[in-house]
Amino acid sequence: MAVIPDFTAVRAEFGLPDGFPPAVLAEAAAAAAVRPVAGPDRLDATDVELVTIDPPGSKDLDQALGVVRSGAGFRVYYAIADLGAVVMPGAALDTEVRRRGQTVYLPDGAVPLHPPVLSEDAASLLPDGPRAAVLWRIDLDGEGEPVSVDVRRAVVRSRARLDYASVQAAVEAGEIHPAIAALPEVGALRRALAVRRGAIELELPEQEVVRAADTGGTTDGGWTVQVRRRTPVEDWNAEISLLTGISAARIMLDAGIGVLRTLPAAEPDSVTALRAVARGLGIDWPTGATAAELLSGLPRDTPAALALRRAATSLLRGAGYTAFDTAAGAPPPADAGHAGIGGPYAHVTAPLRRLVDRFGTELCLALTAGTAVPDWLRAALPGLPETMAASDAVANAVTRACVDRTEAALLVDRVGSDFDAVVLRAATDNGAGEVYVLDPPVIARCAGVRRPGETARVRLEEADPVTGRIAFNAGR
Repeated sequence: MAVIPDFTAVRAEFGLPDGFPPAVLAEAAAAAAVRPVAGPDRLDATDVELVTIDPPGSKDLDQALGVVRSGAGFRVYYAIADLGAVVMPGAALDTEVRRRGQTVYLPDGAVPLHPPVLSEDAASLLPDGPRAAVLWRIDLDGEGEPVSVDVRRAVVRSRARLDYASVQAAVEAGEIHPAIAALPEVGALRRALAVRRGAIELELPEQEVVRAADTGGTTDGGWTVQVRRRTPVEDWNAEISLLTGISAARIMLDAGIGVLRTLPAAEPDSVTALRAVARGLGIDWPTGATAAELLSGLPRDTPAALALRRAATSLLRGAGYTAFDTAAGAPPPADAGHAGIGGPYAHVTAPLRRLVDRFGTELCLALTAGTAVPDWLRAALPGLPETMAASDAVANAVTRACVDRTEAALLVDRVGSDFDAVVLRAATDNGAGEVYVLDPPVIARCAGVRRPGETARVRLEEADPVTGRIAFNAGR
């Protein structure tokens, strides 16, 4: 009989809310009953070809995109769910979502930021009729650089709800949907530009908890952990989101007011230390190449590459949100960039799932229209970084707890067994190192490992499904 990880206990441990207050549900239902209408303040863009690309089964669809050739360059349309049209500042729903901060995802169901009547229905960009959206139109030159940006409220209509695997198959068969005919080309151009900007992409193994039946397993309805393989389509799609966030950050910085997602540039000592790790792993770091260029050229899954990518996490420390309002005496930070992206960046593309995106979107709408920033929005900006930091901490801890407890449940009957593992981080005199066990795909503490990048035989010493604690030992 399989040991089933207790996600209910995770919900209780982190105090995740169960449902919404009646006043919030009533407000959401009333907002959901209002259908979007084009007019002086909302463009009729239902003629624009758009599709959504999300994991299979997703209903909270924040974005619909269109990427096509335009003259010598490209035109990107990015429609974002218009939460500003349904969440009234200061009302019950607004108060509740400010308390939550973001959607928290667990394997057995999400704890949503907004009531499902909005997030999975009326406000989601489902392909079943006209939907309210904030439509970004970004024109690019032939190299993929923006030459003009327009953002306004609109009524849009998605043509299809697609998933990454089906779009990837269509690309390989030469049958890509016409709405995204230029996505492969633009995605590749934007990724190349990101590397030239110095964007750090770690591409470490991304673990996810799935039902065992989904992977062909037979564990009595239990759960397992697998490594999620990103398709090129997913990478290209992410580049469109990043392009929009970069454009939003530029709008905010030019106006002297906004809220950015920030990550300090790596300290020179950190880069020097990473060079030393590369040498120790036998990885050639070409003269003049940046860390971004080196990492982008590495394979994703060789032992040495995995160890170097793990070491490169030292370059990406201190992520957060930074609000600024020059008119109120709070200018932008001296380092307004995001090291993982290679420049300034703002969150505006996922308002169904993340609180700050609604505020960033409303700000961009006002600034590009030349209208005054609403008082409620200006007053909210200073508190957003703290709110988002708190919700990020909870969401990340919940994800880690679910993965850890599932890993421990898979391994509990194998305590004392030996496994092959890649050493990601060497143990020190004061603490354990870290290994990546390939089957099942587990990242865990391990005592006695000394050489990052080598393959070691390690013994499982502990696996506790209640706490999620797992420990290996190579120094037997």
